[in-house]
Amino acid sequence: MSSDETAADGVLNLTDPKAMRAVAHPVRMALLELLGVASTLTATQASEALGESPANCAFHLRTLAKYGYVTEAGGGKGRERPWRLATRQIRLTTHHEDAATAMSARALNEFWLDRVFQRARQILTNADELPAEWRGTEESSQGIAFLTPDELREVSKRVLDALVCHKERHDDPAKRPPGALPVEMVYLAYPLARLAELTAAEGSEEGSSRTPENVRPHRNNERPEPKGAAQP
Repeated sequence: MSSDETAADGVLNLTDPKAMRAVAHPVRMALLELLGVASTLTATQASEALGESPANCAFHLRTLAKYGYVTEAGGGKGRERPWRLATRQIRLTTHHEDAATAMSARALNEFWLDRVFQRARQILTNADELPAEWRGTEESSQGIAFLTPDELREVSKRVLDALVCHKERHDDPAKRPPGALPVEMVYLAYPLARLAELTAAEGSEEGSSRTPENVRPHRNNERPEPKGAAQP
């Protein structure tokens, strides 16, 4: 079994490099994503959804179970045995004193980012292919805020609490209203330390203190207007 532990808040804290490497796999990540929507899944059902063999899906589900990502849901035998997520939230940090653990964490983080960004790029650049009732609901935005480390932690906590909405619909499909689809919402926040250094150096050279012009968040395909653009 993995040395990772599920915290009191139900979040799986990844600290075992073996568990990190185990989930950095396209089929296993796809299985976790499917279980996030289907609630329970057998190897046979997974094979039909992913185009993999039942034996391959069964192997990967057992591997995920070994490291605490999924657990048996009860009932069924063999490849008809249903599985469910052991937890719906996984916490990963790339800050580890042990070099091997830090390397595995960075590799998993990069794998996850690549997968999410590829999916977001594919959907957002082909939004006209969405079902008619969903067109215009897709959203993308970016902006800069000036925060202290403690303020950023507080903002992130509020945003993440908001993202985990309608929890009751995750495990009970009957509670999902007609027309509801799984909606992926990705939150990223990071300090632009290098940008701050560059602007500070520029201000020092000119003998004045300058603050970068605030960037207005842009939505979907809208982009900030260039300086000097005529205002309506």
